[in-house]
Amino acid sequence: EFRRVLFRSLCSLNPTLSNQADKTFFKLSVGTEAPFALSKISAQMAKNITPRKEDYSKWYLDVIAAGQLADYAPVKGCMVIRPTGYAIWEAMQSRLDRMFKETGHVNASFPLLIPKHFMEREAEHVEGFSPECAVVTHGGGKELEEPLMIRPTSETVIGHMYSQWIQSYRDLPVLINQWCNVMRWEMRTRLFLRTSEFLWQEGHTAHETADEAQEETLRMLEIYRIFQEEYLAIPVITGLKSEAEKFPGALATYSIEAMMQDGKALQSGTSHNLGQNFAKAFEIDYLDRNNNRKFVWTTSWGVSTRMIGGLIMTHSDDDGLIIPPKIAPIQVVIVPIFNNDQERVQTFEFAEKISNSLNEKMDKLQIKIDTRDNLRPSDKFFHWIQQGVPVRVEVGPRDVKKQSAMVVRRDVREKSAVPLENISEHIVELLERIQDNLFQRALDYRQTNTRTATSYEEFKEIIADEGGFIFAHWDGSKEIEAKIKQETKATIRCLPLENRSETGKCMVTGKPSEQEALFAIAY
Repeated sequence: EFRRVLFRSLCSLNPTLSNQADKTFFKLSVGTEAPFALSKISAQMAKNITPRKEDYSKWYLDVIAAGQLADYAPVKGCMVIRPTGYAIWEAMQSRLDRMFKETGHVNASFPLLIPKHFMEREAEHVEGFSPECAVVTHGGGKELEEPLMIRPTSETVIGHMYSQWIQSYRDLPVLINQWCNVMRWEMRTRLFLRTSEFLWQEGHTAHETADEAQEETLRMLEIYRIFQEEYLAIPVITGLKSEAEKFPGALATYSIEAMMQDGKALQSGTSHNLGQNFAKAFEIDYLDRNNNRKFVWTTSWGVSTRMIGGLIMTHSDDDGLIIPPKIAPIQVVIVPIFNNDQERVQTFEFAEKISNSLNEKMDKLQIKIDTRDNLRPSDKFFHWIQQGVPVRVEVGPRDVKKQSAMVVRRDVREKSAVPLENISEHIVELLERIQDNLFQRALDYRQTNTRTATSYEEFKEIIADEGGFIFAHWDGSKEIEAKIKQETKATIRCLPLENRSETGKCMVTGKPSEQEALFAIAY
């Protein structure tokens, strides 16, 4: 870096040389190693991203901007998902959609607009969503006879349709999912994590018995856990929500909770056992096997583009985005490096040879060759670093002669020269190691920042000084839950399905407690 700065300073004495400084420096450097060095320098000088330790919230938004994931829409609280961000969502959607269909679910589409009286038919539901609803009062230049609500979620309209479709036990179960957008008029918004309009999937099922509905609720929660851990490399804790935190109108709500790099919790997905509340409100009944009329048992479950926010905050660093290979829109980028047209042809042909070799080794591997001529090698490297591509392959004229390439992994920034004959096996194995490393790194961080509190004073000290996850006994009362939230800003994230402890005493009241609850300050 010192030599480069000195060279530019000397060139500044001559305008002609100054304009060619970087290009000349590259030509005077040794082979293709100079661009590799510049790559490292550029990455370390990510001046467009605020360091995490300096301002975590600003860092998060800077990573989104640098990675070209999303931007602010003209309507306050809404966002525009840019092609890179949408490609990540498409990868998530594609994998989850296959997992849903493997368990017997099918896709459908329901209306965006919901009659107001539908929302009012389930009292707890309307009370829970009323402050967040956007209402349409005019259409076609006239005031509507009945206001229409833009869906915050679709239980009501889907419940109405199920009442038309379900007549007999032979029609059950109904296992439907839809991919759509919803609107919740949020006051405080943040890209991906909480916006007024967002993309998601919402599954809605109807069953003969309570046991079948409960089984479905937990089955979908497990699918979310598998997806988060195996594909997003995000370790999560599954558990039951408290009464105060459950979905409006639900019998029980279960969630997956992840820890972000600032120690805060992110609710990454929910699965609701709705019991017969919506069935009774919308008269979803059927003739059972004994020819008696019964109400169905329903569930709903969903995840959203909030997962992209979780992905960013779990894995990314001060240089930008890091994406796990299994969900990355581009898993390998090959960057040819050349000085002239002859070298351009040679390096491009070699890049194609590497790409073809990888495709033969691993089907459906997403590979991109960077063919741009208008950027320096260091700028290309830095672009792909900030895009979070798991593996970068650098190919220069010297590499063509040696029939090898420089392979760089995004997560730990290690690089190694790999012969062409071994490069396919090396990269495929490397992608697996990166996936495993990202999960283990996140799990290690969560374990390091998870503590147990036996008294309320200890609990408050941990929240104030260290944060993270805290396991503590709670007596089950809404009053104590509200007190803890008011005094510490920490909430009960869930009652873990994997019970960590025997019965104990509430840290606040000393009353009996059946199990520890998971507490954290959450997004």
